[in-house]
Amino acid sequence: MTEEEFTEFYTHSVSRLTGQLYVMTGDLHEAQDVVQEAFVRAWGRRRQLERERAPEAWVRTVAWRLAISRWRRVRGGRQAWIRRADPESAAGPDPAAVDLDTALRALPARQRLCAALFYVCDLPVEQISAETGMAVGTVKTHLSRARAALAGHLDQPSLTGENRDA
Repeated sequence: MTEEEFTEFYTHSVSRLTGQLYVMTGDLHEAQDVVQEAFVRAWGRRRQLERERAPEAWVRTVAWRLAISRWRRVRGGRQAWIRRADPESAAGPDPAAVDLDTALRALPARQRLCAALFYVCDLPVEQISAETGMAVGTVKTHLSRARAALAGHLDQPSLTGENRDA
């Protein structure tokens, strides 16, 4: 991959990958950091990425692994990022987005990862299996459990807004 090809690849995929990692991690700053670090690593492997024919999948996988490593090293730091936000400077989020975010955060990490890769990244089960190292059946199980858990969380009247004004 030439410098120009890499620049084009970066330009076309950085926003999408950041959004995908945000859904996977639940933290926009963390998603931005790990995606940027993954692109730095990809720059050094430009020639191998061209041969793999799936540079976006490679960057996403590296970014996800970086996020996991960071979680393991700095568990308490994540809360500091959340607390530092100035609530007066930003408009409030859409209640439906908050409900979905709350439901996603309630999922176990592997269910959330599989659901994000399937529904947000629009990856087939086989590719999710290849990227995560999980068996196809395990991915299907996590997707099924994630759907059931999300349906349970989003059907609750307190989360859907039916009783918010009451």
